[in-house]
Amino acid sequence: MAQNNWRLEGEWIKNCTCAYGCPCDFNAKPTLGHCMGLAGMRIAKGHFENVNLDGLSFFVVVHFPGALHEGNGQLQPIIDEKANESQRDALFKIMSGQFSKEGTLFHIFSIIVTKMHDPVFAPITFQFDKDARKAQLNVPGVLVTSVEPIKNPVTGAEHRIKVVMPEGFEHIEGEVASANIQSTGAIPFQTQATHSTLAYVVQTPDGVAA
Repeated sequence: MAQNNWRLEGEWIKNCTCAYGCPCDFNAKPTLGHCMGLAGMRIAKGHFENVNLDGLSFFVVVHFPGALHEGNGQLQPIIDEKANESQRDALFKIMSGQFSKEGTLFHIFSIIVTKMHDPVFAPITFQFDKDARKAQLNVPGVLVTSVEPIKNPVTGAEHRIKVVMPEGFEHIEGEVASANIQSTGAIPFQTQATHSTLAYVVQTPDGVAA
């Protein structure tokens, strides 16, 4: 499989329709039997070959009829409208999985997604505080999601829990939080108080480096 010189470092978010503690991280079935959600990142430092990707954001909205490894998924890419033609092409090449080692995040998605919706190029507002377990993502007319700490159901106090995956293909360590999602694009759905993972990641052709 072709591999190019690329690297993405930045703030990663994954929100979905499952209960807290995403079952996918434990090789378990989705809470509702199917999975709808979003994932993506704001790139602090990044490149594909000689194309600089610093400061850009990209996300995907997905729907899987069963567990992710069973495939038949749908995906809609969302790309920061600030990206020029070369940067868009670079991001699509990375997301295609063609330039990643087998078994890495983007390669896996290329296998389990069978329907690709038209991409959205739009302004993206993204606020992210991993340690506080808070985030806000707004793509006008397409996607709005917010993240806050999980609350103790008795006392209302903030509850903190981390997931550590030494061999994870998405992230190594993530803060688990509570998400509200309103997706109005090609894959519409809405949730309240469902799973969120916030992480700082480094993705490379060989997989997660940090």
